[in-house]
Amino acid sequence: MATLFTRIIQGEIPAEKVYEDDHVVAFRDINPQAPVHVLIVPRQEIAGLASLPDQGDHRYLLNAAKVIAESLGISESGYRLVINQGVDGGQTVDHLHVHLLGGRRLDWPPG
Repeated sequence: MATLFTRIIQGEIPAEKVYEDDHVVAFRDINPQAPVHVLIVPRQEIAGLASLPDQGDHRYLLNAAKVIAESLGISESGYRLVINQGVDGGQTVDHLHVHLLGGRRLDWPPG
């Protein structure tokens, strides 16, 4: 069965997409934790970091994050990238994704 993110990528579920290329799709999080909160998802279904293949669309996530941050005007002020792995790591969808957070000062530790 396709993941929630695959269904968004395929257009079955609406989302506010901010970036798309041959390898990744990025869209605004429905429960934003910062003024800018975008999820960057590889088109290829990969459950998470623990099951990362040697090759695949995941290799394009960081490049996409850079382009998206620039396009949203947060590259100079700063932003944070987060990848959650597993239940204890806060992963709620079993499809690898990067959270791009910005638009305000982000404290450390994150919590």
